[in-house]
Amino acid sequence: MKLRYLLCLLIVLLIAFLLLLPTKVEPVAWTPPPAPSLKDGIYADNQRLKAVAKVGPSDIEGPEALLLEDEFLITGLHDGRLIRSSLDGTQRKVLADTGGRPLGLARHPNGMLVIADAIKGLLSLDAQGRVIPLTTEANGVPFGFTDDVAVDKSGHYAYFSDASSRWGYGHDGDAIIEHGADGRLLRYDFQSGKTSVLLDKLQFANGVTLGPDEAYVLVNETGAYRISRYWLSGPKAGTHDVFIDNLPGLPDNLSFNGSNRFWVALYAPRNALLDGTAQHPFVRKMIVRALTVLPKPVEKRGFVLGLDLDGKVIANLQDASEGNYSPITTVREYGQWLYFGSLKAMHMGRMGLDAALK
Repeated sequence: MKLRYLLCLLIVLLIAFLLLLPTKVEPVAWTPPPAPSLKDGIYADNQRLKAVAKVGPSDIEGPEALLLEDEFLITGLHDGRLIRSSLDGTQRKVLADTGGRPLGLARHPNGMLVIADAIKGLLSLDAQGRVIPLTTEANGVPFGFTDDVAVDKSGHYAYFSDASSRWGYGHDGDAIIEHGADGRLLRYDFQSGKTSVLLDKLQFANGVTLGPDEAYVLVNETGAYRISRYWLSGPKAGTHDVFIDNLPGLPDNLSFNGSNRFWVALYAPRNALLDGTAQHPFVRKMIVRALTVLPKPVEKRGFVLGLDLDGKVIANLQDASEGNYSPITTVREYGQWLYFGSLKAMHMGRMGLDAALK
């Protein structure tokens, strides 16, 4: 009897926990498209990312964004530091400490480094090593999660994302489960100092890159499994459309090789539980409560896609084997190499471009 009583009590407590634990997450119902297959087709499982080799230091945490300049890699770390390292990792210099979490990097034509810092907003680093705030809000709404940045060739504008105005860094899972469409694509004017909203109501606005001739800017919508495009010039200027939809995973950062290819880092494959409960906010709220004590059901898989200028998949790179380099959250093409960064790994990586496009 005592055992049965204890079992009933535990069940009551579990139900109460799942139903009553306070949470700020207010899930919004939506209908995701059926997830593409990873068994066959253009997203078929493979181990091509097993070719990724360690590059740079091997004791850094979360080298998210990266730039390659003069055979040195610049990256932002979990502890707020920006570092510059040789490819073999033997030479390392701390450029600055933002006091936040640098997630996106771009070089301005005048030489300053422009930083999308998840906590501090859009920043710049000048030649004297001074971190200078550029902007922290748009239309009276403060940035909650500044994510990535791209600067045009003229140095007039920085295009950047605020993943969520409601959720801050470290709460990306809450924002994606909530599906509240509070992400924005923004533009900062270096001449006037003004920040304008190009697109709002985005589902966790993430990676940002400019396209050919800077005719448009692309932005990843992690929570909607798509890449959206905002036209900057031509007959479609001021309008937006979908560049590629129904991706097989959660798109993170995005880059352009300056010629004919885009690269998309997928944080992880689609999650059947997340998709299956998308139309049931009540159930998703219980999942949020459960995940306060249970590990997140995120598959540890390296996943990168190459896209042509029409948004067609031209490279599918994966590795779900034990010890893989993941999550890959940044990918950039430099010369004959692809370089990879990660929000959580302890080093950066690279592989030959020929092997990636094989």
